[in-house]
Amino acid sequence: QVQLVESGGGMVEPGGSLSLSCAASGSIFRFYSMGWYRQTTGKTRELVAAVTSHGATKYTDSVKGRFTISGDSFKKTVFLQMNSLKPEDTAVYYCNADPYGTTWYNGPGANDYWGHGTQVTVSS
Repeated sequence: QVQLVESGGGMVEPGGSLSLSCAASGSIFRFYSMGWYRQTTGKTRELVAAVTSHGATKYTDSVKGRFTISGDSFKKTVFLQMNSLKPEDTAVYYCNADPYGTTWYNGPGANDYWGHGTQVTVSS
């Protein structure tokens, strides 16, 4: 059984910064990739950023230059540093772990593991 535990998030004013952390526990040696998705009410969950065990990263266009993802594939942890936050970044952020690479190449699938989500609110 694999569990993802998220921490961080909260409320910040526009232009501020927040960081998210996620740690995985359970009977899996390593993930192909880990990442963060976000979702707002009525919208599809979307990729924010992801990182592979080899250090490759990807970001959705709207966060490039503002967010930085990092991870440790052996410790099974992933971090997201969010700077210059905007109101449109407001969402529930979910940690994702992709065991086989299918999510990295094709998007979320049945083999993924998910955290419970953490709220990020950007508002003045």
